[in-house]
Amino acid sequence: MFEAFAVYFVTINAMTFGVFAADKRAAERRERRVPEARLLGLALLGGTPLAFVAQQVLRHKTRKEPFRSRLWLIAGLQMLLLGAALVYRFR
Repeated sequence: MFEAFAVYFVTINAMTFGVFAADKRAAERRERRVPEARLLGLALLGGTPLAFVAQQVLRHKTRKEPFRSRLWLIAGLQMLLLGAALVYRFR
């Protein structure tokens, strides 16, 4: 079970970083962009860690509101869920 989760986590985060990079490249070239809903959806599915890394490394969507706030909201919700799961697991 843990191995499957680890593979999923690595895969969704790699995809998230790749889509952020593609959107940054499209922005620079003034091409069709990736919808913000898709970027946030990838974060919601577990790609939050590399979404934050991509923001900093690529300097992409670092000041864009409400995108930033929504990404932090997703991260906060995920942390709450993780905390609840850990409390339930080790009670």
